[in-house]
Amino acid sequence: MIDFNGSEIVVLAVLAVIIFGPEKLPDLARKAARVIQYLRGIANDARGQLRAELGPEYADISLSDLNPRNLGQRLLGEETTQDLREAAKLLPTASELVGASSAAVAAPAATASPQPAATGPRLVAFDPEAT
Repeated sequence: MIDFNGSEIVVLAVLAVIIFGPEKLPDLARKAARVIQYLRGIANDARGQLRAELGPEYADISLSDLNPRNLGQRLLGEETTQDLREAAKLLPTASELVGASSAAVAAPAATASPQPAATGPRLVAFDPEAT
């Protein structure tokens, strides 16, 4: 939800009085309350209709369940997701790969000596201006 503290509410109230005037403000507040009540009714009706059509299997679904990380954790279990997080920490990031490949391209070819076959991943030349 929207988070307002006391000073922000006071500033908004003063601005509303200045902009709309004290005689129009109660009428505008009533209209705003009606609009908010109408929108809440629409949202509750849509939520109820969605739950009724999905059936009892999906009665406890929430928006946070649709987040891919939460869904994966729920389906795979905590132990598997922890293993995946640890494996992701071991993989090099894209910026590391780009930096290594641009350093390999920038090295002069005349000073390069023949090297034995690489045991790690093969670096591919990357030209950021080519795209």
